Amino acid sequence: MADTADGAAHIPVMLGRITEILSPALASPGAVLVDGTLGLGGHAEALLTALPGLRLVGIDRDTTALERSRRRLSSFSDRVDLVHAEYDSIPRALADLGIPEAHGILLDLGVSSPQLDEAGRGFAYSYDAPLDMRMDRTQDRTAAEVVNTYPVAALTRILRDYGEERFAGRVAQAIARERAKGPIESTRHLAELVRAAIPAATRRTGGHPAKRAFQALRIEVNAELAILERALPAAIARLAVGGRIAVLSYHSLEDRMTKRALAALATDTTPPDLPVPLPELQPELRLLTRGAESPSDEENDRNPRAASARLRAAERVRRP
Repeated sequence: MADTADGAAHIPVMLGRITEILSPALASPGAVLVDGTLGLGGHAEALLTALPGLRLVGIDRDTTALERSRRRLSSFSDRVDLVHAEYDSIPRALADLGIPEAHGILLDLGVSSPQLDEAGRGFAYSYDAPLDMRMDRTQDRTAAEVVNTYPVAALTRILRDYGEERFAGRVAQAIARERAKGPIESTRHLAELVRAAIPAATRRTGGHPAKRAFQALRIEVNAELAILERALPAAIARLAVGGRIAVLSYHSLEDRMTKRALAALATDTTPPDLPVPLPELQPELRLLTRGAESPSDEENDRNPRAASARLRAAERVRRP
């Protein structure tokens, strides 16, 4: 995501391309768009404005984001339903609203700029704040709990797998030594600890040395990859024939999972020794992007937080 706390300054990532991809499936009156990661509602506002017959189901786990989106989208209130949930709950949200299927689904993954920019949320190493990092502040687990209670082996795995931290073992051991003296409770404390654990030569390049550790902890606290793994098949299953799904990823693991989920359903699985394709084994999806698309250089210049975005999209061509 690439939101700013001020809705007027909100910069939705790859807005033009996402509008271009989703609009053909949403042009009919009564078409339903599910924005599973609503954030500040920038993509949703643009599509509601462009498509006067569109109905939006906006889902977000962050109650603050939902309230801001409610204000931002107030002029469309008769066409908008907002739901506090994680985006793997798309089937339940649609069922609760009596909607059998969606014509468009948007998932803009990752952390939003308001979450990064609000010091008290504890996502950023650039502010001193309590170690929180919860996207949904009604949940119990915080970054402080992960840092202070997880075994060293689990911390090492999280830092290595989710943060791609080369020195995961060193950082985890440093955390264990420090927490033995007393709990690690602030972002500054953790950032300084991580910095000291990474060799000096490595600290000179690649941005802030705590960046990868903070990313890894955020992904663990919010179960981001586990939710995505459940959400992709659940969302695709609720997509109407002719409906389209677009996914914006900001991490290689997210993009890999998205690629795998879309490609699996865009493949003819007829056994190669059969003379003709079997109708029931024909692809359910048609890929709309060649590989993963990236923001333009111009967009990256305007909005540096968009630089890591990768967009994949597909259209449902048949029901299983």
